[in-house]
Amino acid sequence: SELIKPYLGSKYKVTEVPQSLIFYMSKHSGPVNEIQWCPVREQSHILLSASMDKTVKVWDAVDTGCCLKTYSCHSCAVRAARWSSCGRRILSGGFDSMLHLTDVETGKQIFSSKTEFRISALKFHPTESNVFICGGFSPEVKAWDLRTSKVLRVYKAAVQQTLDILFLREGREFLTSTDAVSRDSADRTIVAWDFQSAAKISNQIFHERYTCPSLTLHPRESVFVAQTNGNYMALFSAQRPYRINKKKRYEGHKVEGFAVGCEFSPDGTLLVTGSSDGKVFFYNYHTSRIIRTLSAHKEACMSAIFHPVLPSLLATCDWAGEIKIWQ
Repeated sequence: SELIKPYLGSKYKVTEVPQSLIFYMSKHSGPVNEIQWCPVREQSHILLSASMDKTVKVWDAVDTGCCLKTYSCHSCAVRAARWSSCGRRILSGGFDSMLHLTDVETGKQIFSSKTEFRISALKFHPTESNVFICGGFSPEVKAWDLRTSKVLRVYKAAVQQTLDILFLREGREFLTSTDAVSRDSADRTIVAWDFQSAAKISNQIFHERYTCPSLTLHPRESVFVAQTNGNYMALFSAQRPYRINKKKRYEGHKVEGFAVGCEFSPDGTLLVTGSSDGKVFFYNYHTSRIIRTLSAHKEACMSAIFHPVLPSLLATCDWAGEIKIWQ
C-alpha cells in the first residue's frame, strides 16, 4: 500500500482519536466476531474478519475498502480467526468444532482438525510461530503444533468455557478468561498458566463476580486489561501475582453479555473498546477518563482496533455484520 510506505521506516507517531468514516464495508450476512490487521507491517493494509455467517474474509481496508477474498471452510459460525506471523496463513476455529489453517493466496487448507468442543478462542504463541492455543466450550485448553498437527499440551481448568486467551511477555505464561463465575465465588474467572509445564500458576486474580469476555496486553508496560460484564475494564499487573489496580477502572461503555473486545493503541496512551450500544469509547490509559466516544454502529460494536503502523486509523465491526474504517 502506497499509504503505508512512508510510515514503515519511521517511529510510530502519537495516536490521534479518529474523526471521520473512510470506508463502510458490509459483505458479511451475520455478526462479525473478530477483526485483525495483518501483522506483517508491509501488508498491514489487509484486514481479516471472522463472522457468524460461517465465513472468514480478507479486505483491503486502507486503499480501497474492498473485500479481496472469502474463505468458506467452516460449516458453522466462525468465532475466532488469527493471522499467522508471516501473514500468509489464517488460523480459524468455529462452532463446527473445526480448526483450519488456510493459505491466503490459494484458499487451500494446509491443516484441518476436528476438536471435541466448539472453539471460541485462538492465539498464536508470540515467539513460536507454529504453536497456538485453542479454547472453547470445554474445561480444557489445548496447545497445538502445526508442524506435527498434534496437541502439544493440555491445560485442565474446572470451567465450562474459555472466553479469551492472552500470552504474557515472551510467551512463558498465558492467561485464560473463563465463565466459571458461580454464586458463591469468583475464583477461576482469570487463570494464569505456565506454558511449558501446563501448571496452573494462579486462579485468584479477579475476585468480582463478572466474566471477562476479552483480555489485552499493554504494548510497553507490564500490565493487562480485562473487559468485564460489569460494564467496566479492570487493570492488572502482568507480573505475578497479577494484582488488580484498584485505583483505575475504565467505565462508561456497556458490555451486556456481548464478547466486546478492547485494545491499547500501539503507543499505549489510549485504551479503546466497543460497546453494546454501538459506540466506541476512547479512554486515557493513565487517567482512565473517557477522551471521546464515537457513534460508530447501530448494533453492538464487537471490536475496535488501531492500525499497527498508521496513527489514528481504526477498524470497527458490529453485530449486524458491518466493518468500518475511521481516521
